[in-house]
Amino acid sequence: QNPKTKAEIEKMLRDGKKKELRDRLCYRMTFGTAGLRSSMGAGFSCINDLTIIQSTQGLLKYLEKCFSDLKHRGVVIGYDTRGQETTSCSSKRLAQLTAAVFLGKNIPVYLFSTYVPTPFVPYAVKQLHVAAGVMITASHNPKQDNGYKVYWENGAQIGSPHDKRILEHIEESLEPWQESWNVKLPDISPLRHDPLDEVCTLYVEDLKKLCFYRELNRKTPLKFVHTSFHGVGHEYVKSAFKAFGFAPPIPVPEQKDPDPEFSTVKCPNPEEGECVLILAIKLAESEAARIVLATDPDADRLAVAEQQEDESWKVFSGNELGALLGWWMFKCWKDRHPDPADVKDVYMLATTVSSKILQAIAIHEGFHFEETLPGFKWIGNRIDALLQNGKEVLFAFEESIGFLCGTLVLDKDGVSAAVIVAELATYLETRKLTITDQLNNIYRTYGYHLSKTSYFKCYEPATMKRMFDRLRNYEKDNRYPDHCGPFEILYVRDVTTGYDNSQPNNKSVLPISRSSQMITFSFVNGCVATLRASGTEPKIKYYAEFCAPPGQSGTAYLAEELNKLIDAMVKNFLEPEKNGLIARL
Repeated sequence: QNPKTKAEIEKMLRDGKKKELRDRLCYRMTFGTAGLRSSMGAGFSCINDLTIIQSTQGLLKYLEKCFSDLKHRGVVIGYDTRGQETTSCSSKRLAQLTAAVFLGKNIPVYLFSTYVPTPFVPYAVKQLHVAAGVMITASHNPKQDNGYKVYWENGAQIGSPHDKRILEHIEESLEPWQESWNVKLPDISPLRHDPLDEVCTLYVEDLKKLCFYRELNRKTPLKFVHTSFHGVGHEYVKSAFKAFGFAPPIPVPEQKDPDPEFSTVKCPNPEEGECVLILAIKLAESEAARIVLATDPDADRLAVAEQQEDESWKVFSGNELGALLGWWMFKCWKDRHPDPADVKDVYMLATTVSSKILQAIAIHEGFHFEETLPGFKWIGNRIDALLQNGKEVLFAFEESIGFLCGTLVLDKDGVSAAVIVAELATYLETRKLTITDQLNNIYRTYGYHLSKTSYFKCYEPATMKRMFDRLRNYEKDNRYPDHCGPFEILYVRDVTTGYDNSQPNNKSVLPISRSSQMITFSFVNGCVATLRASGTEPKIKYYAEFCAPPGQSGTAYLAEELNKLIDAMVKNFLEPEKNGLIARL
């Protein structure tokens, strides 16, 4: 029914592109760390009209089995601003097709009338008490990609067994139903509702509960520059600033409005650092603003940069922002809970590849810390379980600049994180401290945590699998490495297989995740390093961290050791030249 994707396949056939045809037509998308995600284009392995319809039909059939009241509760659907002219594939169109599938079976649909941040969908799921939510987004991926993120009734991303069951139902629902192609159905169906105004109002009111210094915010001399990376974020961040009593953040004019080409950045990922923040930093300098806030295109992640005394700029890593926001959320909680006994039910969470700084703060302050597998689907579902058991969760994060302050939503939220960082900076300014000053204070109090994260691009799944299989059969069958260059390995944890020799039974405490590749090495020198295949992009990532005890000041040696260990790991375990890996620029 889409002539452009049909023409794409026909052209490949005429051009004899057999491998590309095989890749497009012989494989299906599977749920990764953030739902279904792939390039937009023709074929069953890509995001297009047909695969979105098939995915939604499978989701609907599974929801019918799980919810007898589905026709009463309905679903929420949101979308970002992505689009591809060559295939007539846009997030809005895919959201309309998703809605058409449900409406065609007389199931109520709460379809946002315009683009929204990703966290607004899980927030709406909870507020409207629907059975599920769908967000059409590829977040920070390259412009050619799109995705399909599914939330369960608890407002958390789906995990096992729902993901596998939905895929099974997709396979049983491949033939589009009569109304599934009717992209106009959401415009005429009485079962379609627009939740935009209600959700925006409720979200802002709930967000105010995380504001603790409104009067300081109102008077602050600080200025903040905000870039939304050509995505959905600016108006929503502006609304959050107003709720906290701030003057509006200064927008980067070239990046404020949606642009599916992401025309002013080499990639729409603020995690890449200063090289993608050039326009924002230039504007900040001209406006005498010392802090830059950057939300990614679907506004679920946040990067922060601060001008230093020497006029250079520091872009904080996800781990550093995790330390700052964790400290801030506990400080604000502690100010309102003077009884030390109250801390017994307080929790913070982080993914296992993130810094252990929250663990150090938890040990010192007496609250609980837990870690999960990578991906906010694990964090969200664990928070839901803790809340149901009467616990209080103050903060959770992942090193890839994903933060959740409070439990406003059960997914990362760049909108709330942006305004909370602004309030944190405002508070510090009244005490003549910068964000960088406070980060150093945190490390002095709880111990320096030096971490480094990067990646190589790997476009061949077979190469990725071969690299990890080699580590599981290192020099001998079924034997993990005991050294990496000159560095002796103490423990190995492989969550793909469930092995962990730091445990008495050699079994990992974290859940087994056979669909993803991830091995963690604990070294005798105290460093912990992880190799992991990304669940959303063709990347193999590495994460490494040294943790010093509180009070230790000399970190130069730790930094040198960390760099040497990473070099050894890249050379001996990743072998970039041999495996054709492309280094991060």
